[in-house]
Amino acid sequence: MTDAKERIESYKGSKIRIMEVCGTHTHEIFRLGIRKLLPENIELISGPGCPVCVTPVSFIDEALYLALEKNVTITTFGDLVRVPGTDGSMATARAKGARIRTVYTPTDAVDYAKDHPDEQVVFLAVGFETTTPSACLALKRAMDLGLNNFSLLVANKTMTNAYRAMKDAADAFLYPGHVVAITGTDIPEGLTKEGISGVVCGFTAEEILTAIAYIVTKVPEGKPFFANCYPRVVRKEGNPKGRALIEKYMESTNTQWRGLGVIPQSGLKLREAYKDYDARVKFGIPKIEGRANPACRCGEVLQGKIRPVQCPLFGKVCTPLTPVGACMVSNEGTCSAYFQYGDQ
Repeated sequence: MTDAKERIESYKGSKIRIMEVCGTHTHEIFRLGIRKLLPENIELISGPGCPVCVTPVSFIDEALYLALEKNVTITTFGDLVRVPGTDGSMATARAKGARIRTVYTPTDAVDYAKDHPDEQVVFLAVGFETTTPSACLALKRAMDLGLNNFSLLVANKTMTNAYRAMKDAADAFLYPGHVVAITGTDIPEGLTKEGISGVVCGFTAEEILTAIAYIVTKVPEGKPFFANCYPRVVRKEGNPKGRALIEKYMESTNTQWRGLGVIPQSGLKLREAYKDYDARVKFGIPKIEGRANPACRCGEVLQGKIRPVQCPLFGKVCTPLTPVGACMVSNEGTCSAYFQYGDQ
């Protein structure tokens, strides 16, 4: 770690912009004080690495439609409950009497459906390649149990085309270790042919500093590069069983990312064979165009265009207790990290 730190501190070249695209990286970099160690010509910027943050307003509105108009029981991870939709959140819907249940895993939602056969239960499936297999396992379990009162509202996303959409935002990416542990290294390695550079990174101080030092060494060479700086977890083949689950139950689709717009083939939806478990089909959800608070600049934060402190709402009307945007709600959100640790 000492060698990596010295290499970073001794860098005297042109400015290098490094984008982390993992919410856990964002918070660990802050918690460890790594930004304070970097010279001014090395800048860390936060990208769209928090699944709750990039989930669009329209998805929250769909969940609210199910809860308030279709009398559906919504099961979800805790972070999503307070994310604002166009006209309120699931927390405000719960205050109106809607059934909103917080679960720790997707299979908890299946168990709830099994124990409450008189309720239609929908699990809000969000996340990247890391958590998508668990939603697929929940679907398999519901099918094995023969449940007809369980379905998924899917907003799962894949990272590959997001890297392409963000390629001009940074000189190199800190790739999320947990995602690449599923996909394997072929994808980020292949992106070098498109001029996209990056390093798979772990979460300890040594792993993060080693990854940054590698980037600082390679960027001045002017050639696209890739390296696996998380070999204790990430393998070239990734997790074939996890990918097989996704491939069996889901297929790619165009999808909306908060702040980034529609990114082609970057989302997932249930395959036609499983439409009976697709909440959009099952309940006939109409096309919903969500509207974010126009004063919230969460979208620009997710693109790395501004720091949270540059948003006029940050720390004033928008705090973890009174969040205006998803980036302040989520435990992995960039605004949450800046609020907790300050503008380092």
